[in-house]
Amino acid sequence: MKKKYILLILILAVIGTLGSCKQDFLTVAPTGSLDQGLLQTSNGLDALLIGAYSMIDGTSSQIGSGWESTASNWVFGSIRGMEANKGTDGGDQPDINPLQTYSEDANNPYLNIKWREVYEAISRCNSVIIVANKALTAGKITQDQATSYISQATALRGWYHFEAWRMWETVPYVDEKTEPSTVTNTEDIRPKIIADLTVGTTLPVDMKQIGKFNKTVCEVLLAKAQMQMYHDNAAYAAALTLLNDVVATGKKPNNAAIGLSTTFGEIFDIANRNNIESVYTVQYSVNDGSGAWNASVGEVLNFPYKSGGSPGGCCGFFDPTQEFVNSFRVDATGLPMLDNTYNNFPVKSDYGLTPAQPFTTDADLLDPRLDWTVGRRGIPYWDWGLHTGADWIRDQSYSGPYNGKKAVYKKSQERQYTDISSWTSGYTANGYRMIRYADVLLLQAECMIKTGNLAGARTNINLVRARAGVASGWVKMPDGTNAANYLISQYPASGYPFDNAANAMIALQMERKLELGMEGHRWFDLNRWGNTVTELNRVMTYEKTMPWGTSLYGNATITAKATLYPVPQRQLDLSNGKLVQNPKLK
Repeated sequence: MKKKYILLILILAVIGTLGSCKQDFLTVAPTGSLDQGLLQTSNGLDALLIGAYSMIDGTSSQIGSGWESTASNWVFGSIRGMEANKGTDGGDQPDINPLQTYSEDANNPYLNIKWREVYEAISRCNSVIIVANKALTAGKITQDQATSYISQATALRGWYHFEAWRMWETVPYVDEKTEPSTVTNTEDIRPKIIADLTVGTTLPVDMKQIGKFNKTVCEVLLAKAQMQMYHDNAAYAAALTLLNDVVATGKKPNNAAIGLSTTFGEIFDIANRNNIESVYTVQYSVNDGSGAWNASVGEVLNFPYKSGGSPGGCCGFFDPTQEFVNSFRVDATGLPMLDNTYNNFPVKSDYGLTPAQPFTTDADLLDPRLDWTVGRRGIPYWDWGLHTGADWIRDQSYSGPYNGKKAVYKKSQERQYTDISSWTSGYTANGYRMIRYADVLLLQAECMIKTGNLAGARTNINLVRARAGVASGWVKMPDGTNAANYLISQYPASGYPFDNAANAMIALQMERKLELGMEGHRWFDLNRWGNTVTELNRVMTYEKTMPWGTSLYGNATITAKATLYPVPQRQLDLSNGKLVQNPKLK
C-alpha cells in the first residue's frame, strides 16, 4: 500500500479535503475548485486510503529526507536505546549527535520532521473518514464499504497518534471533527488512541491485501499501546487477552499464516520480507518509476561505507555499540549473562587494525543471533564474502568496528531488490518488519509475567530461543563450518530466572534485546519498563571506556529527561501559544 496514486494525492493535498499542513498541521486550506464529488467513489476513496497507508513508512518527499522519521525508528529507538551509535563521522548528519548524547533541544530538525510526518499522516486518515461519510450520505458507496474505509483510517489514525505519544506524550489529538482553534496538547489523549485502535480490531482477518491493517495487526498494535501507555496490571491483562487471540487465531492481512520462521537469519532476507514471521511488514518497492520514494528511503544511510565490494557503498551510519555486541556472550550452558557480566568478556574486534593486518575472530561462546544482526571482521556478511574490517567502516575512531546487517541486501539481489535509478543501491525493497511473530510471543510473555504466569512466559521465551538454536540457520564459513563458537540453550523448567517475577522480567528484557536488536524497539521498551535512566547510564558508562567513546559521547549524562523528546519549537511557535512544552522537560 505505497504511493501508487501519488499524483492524485498531491493534487488533493492542496485542497480542503485533506486539511493538509502547509505551515502547520493545524492549518486548514480553503476549499479548492476540484469537484469533490469525484472523491466520493470507491476509486477516489481507495486513492485517499492509499495516501493514508503510504505514510506508515514515515517518509514523504514533501517533508523530509526520510531517515529523520522512518518507521524503523533507528534514530529514535535504537540509537537512543544505545544498541547502536550514529556511526559515520562527527560532521555527517550532525543533528543526530545531540540525540545520541541526550542533549537535544526543541529546535532539533529531526524532531520537527518526525512531528510533521506523523500529523500529515493523521490528516490523511481524517480525509478518508470525511469523504467516506459524505459518499455514504450521497448513496455513492454502501454501508459495508464505508465501514471498511472508516475503520481502516481510524485504526491508522490511532497508530499515528500512538507514534506521536510515545515520542512526546504531550501531543494533540486531531480527528475529523477537530476545530484548529481549539487544539491543545494538554489533554490526556491515551483513551482516544485506545478507542481508535479498538475500532481496528473489528476489521476482518482477511483484508485480501498484504499491506492493509486487519484484525490481527490491530490487536497487536492495541496491545502495544495499552502496555506502553499504562503499563499497569489492568493494561497488561487487557493486552494479554488480545495477544492470546493473535497467537490462537491470527493471520496476515492477506489471510496467510503467521508463526516463527524456521531459522533466525532467513527473516531478514529481502526475498522473505512477507514470510510467516512477518505479521505486518511496511511494504517497500523499487524500480517502479517513483524515483526510489517507494523504497527503503529511511534506511538508505545504514550501509557499510566501502565503495565497491560491500553493499550500498554508503554511508556508514547506524553502527552497533560494543555493549550491544557483548550482550550476545553466553555462559558455558548457552544462556545469557543476565547480570550484565558479559562486559567483563567483551567480544573481540579488529579496532585499530588495517585490513592487511592479521586478525583472529573471537573464539569464545556466542549467541548465534549476533552474526545475523551485526557485521564484524572475519565473519561472512550475507553473500558479500568475509567482512574485511576497517575498510567497511567510515571512521573506526568515531563509530567503532561494527556494521548493522538486518536491513542489508545480498549481493545476488542487487538490481532486483535494489533501485537502479538513484545514486546508491541502498534504496531497497526490504520492507520494515513492523510486527514480527517473535515480538508477539515476547509481548505475550511480558504480559504473562505481569499477570503471574511465569511458566507460560518461560515457554514463549524458549520458543524464541529454540528457533535461534536451529544450527542449520547459523552463519557459516565458506567451508560450511560455523562462523563462530555458537551455543544457545533454553531456560530450565525450574529455578532461576523463572523463580520469581522480577528475575523473569530480567530474562524477558534480555531476550527482547537479543532477538529484536537494531529494529527500533529498545528505547521504547526501556521507557515501558521504567528503567531507561539506570540502564542507559550503565551502558554509556561502559561505552565511554571504548577508544571511540569520548568522540561519540563526550561528557554526556543521562537524566529523567532522556525518557522523552521535546515538542518541536517550530510547532510551539506556529501554534501561537496553543501548544506547550512538556512540563517534564522544563
